[in-house]
Amino acid sequence: MTEQQQSLHNLYLLYEAARRIGRSLDVDRTAQDLADVLVPALGDIATVDIDDAVRAGDEPSKILGGGQLPLRRVAAVRNSGCWSPGFILAGMLTPSLSDRPEIKNLQHGNVLMAFTRAEAIPAAGDFADMMVPLDAHSGMSAPLYVRDLLFGIVTVWRTGSTPVFDRDDRKLLREIVSRAELSVDNARRYTRERHAAVALQQGLLPRASTDTTAAETAGVYLPADRGCDVGGDWYDVIPLSSLRVAFVVGDVIGHGLSASATMGRLRTAVQALADLDLDPGALLTHLDDLVQRLADEADLSRRDVVGATCVYAVYDPVVGRCTIVSAGHPPPAVVTPEGTVDFVDVSPGPPLGVGGMPFEVTEIDLKPGSMLVLYTDGLLNRHNRDVTRGMEWLHDRLEALCDADRPLDDIGRALLGDTSSTPPADDVVVLLARTRTVAAEAVVDWEFPADPSVVAEVRSLTTRQLAAWNLDDLVFTTELVVSELATNAIRYAQGPIRVRLIRDALLVCEVADASNTQPRLCYAHATDEGGRGLFLVAQMTRRWGSRYGRLGKTIWTEQPTHTVYK
Repeated sequence: MTEQQQSLHNLYLLYEAARRIGRSLDVDRTAQDLADVLVPALGDIATVDIDDAVRAGDEPSKILGGGQLPLRRVAAVRNSGCWSPGFILAGMLTPSLSDRPEIKNLQHGNVLMAFTRAEAIPAAGDFADMMVPLDAHSGMSAPLYVRDLLFGIVTVWRTGSTPVFDRDDRKLLREIVSRAELSVDNARRYTRERHAAVALQQGLLPRASTDTTAAETAGVYLPADRGCDVGGDWYDVIPLSSLRVAFVVGDVIGHGLSASATMGRLRTAVQALADLDLDPGALLTHLDDLVQRLADEADLSRRDVVGATCVYAVYDPVVGRCTIVSAGHPPPAVVTPEGTVDFVDVSPGPPLGVGGMPFEVTEIDLKPGSMLVLYTDGLLNRHNRDVTRGMEWLHDRLEALCDADRPLDDIGRALLGDTSSTPPADDVVVLLARTRTVAAEAVVDWEFPADPSVVAEVRSLTTRQLAAWNLDDLVFTTELVVSELATNAIRYAQGPIRVRLIRDALLVCEVADASNTQPRLCYAHATDEGGRGLFLVAQMTRRWGSRYGRLGKTIWTEQPTHTVYK
């Protein structure tokens, strides 16, 4: 090859390095691209060893001299022929290296001069067969050296009748590797940031499975592929009063740490609003106001991308009814105990942050053993489908997967499919809930006129019912609770009152009336004649609160029974 041809060849090789190296934000992929550029253009064999810490997104180990360097071979390419028996291939750790000047030379960022096989074998010591190809006659090594830190080592070998490496080859290798160093560092930084975003996202999500009187649930979260930033998808299962439970799935607009942080704020807000026992439509209205405030607080460049979709469902196991409201979110699916799959005909309101529109509430009845499926649009778009085709696919998959005896987490993982071959381009969240109902004999419901004389009857009926349920230990406190709540309802409300007792691991006492007056806990002074009722109720029970309905309010209390009823 003439000098001019050699110069053109080197220029082409540098062009190929600039074009091919750094296309991926994955450390291993970048190393493989580097090896592919070097073979066969510069050598017949190329290996790339990277510090495991760098592959995980961290700074490399600061080790000088020989010993067990935490290097792993992530790329090994040869032009032709077979690998030597025992030679280290991709995925394997490199062995301990002897404390020789050549090793320290690499650790200080210097390219090793071209060496022959005979010179390489003593440096490799007992690991010559693993480090030096059997058919190689010469080689050279260059460090991946960034900010005075050794990220890895690149080694090129020549075999057969090809000429040995010279000084020009050494300079060319140094220039190619220097281009790869920035790409490897960029990939490392991206890996670190992505790990942080995924850790934040997963740390903000609740535990995957819950088991309550109302339902057994399983949540599955799959972050986006490495080529995409993590989004702000979330799910939640929130216990409510009177054994009810709320199911939440949401999807924040955008990706990255900002989306994860917004998701955490919205999830906290939903939990706080749910604890107030708000109507589902009112809850999303308050959440919509919050998203609008978050948009106002954001930079001008980001205000248009602050938003979210959300579906919020409240299931009542006493009556087997589910109330669902949606803010621009895909409709939930319901799988009946017989295996029939239907999508809930819920009217989706605008996404959170748009404002100006009410959220319409949809109510459905669920048989015991039904499965409610909530998900984000990442599941529908999993294989580049549009929404319509995605829902058809989900319908067919649920029909095929949903066996009444199959664990929910198995169904969730099966819905995601093979994530190794087809990683998602967007976050995917799936929340599965298999519903239950409270036995009819575990619920009693009475209605009384608003007359003070009925309080004695309320106490008497309560005592007899607790005796029938073998809860004699709770008679004294429960009599006090229902007596106080019924007295307050009769005194301040109009129309009849309703008293309901629900037996489970908790004894739930409810007193409902037609008034919308919010009860307040008072701290009475020593000379006050009243004001101690709710204070005593709070002291005698584990929790208490109130919730509004379409006609009036309900005051509820919970007391542990130390017995689980299913």
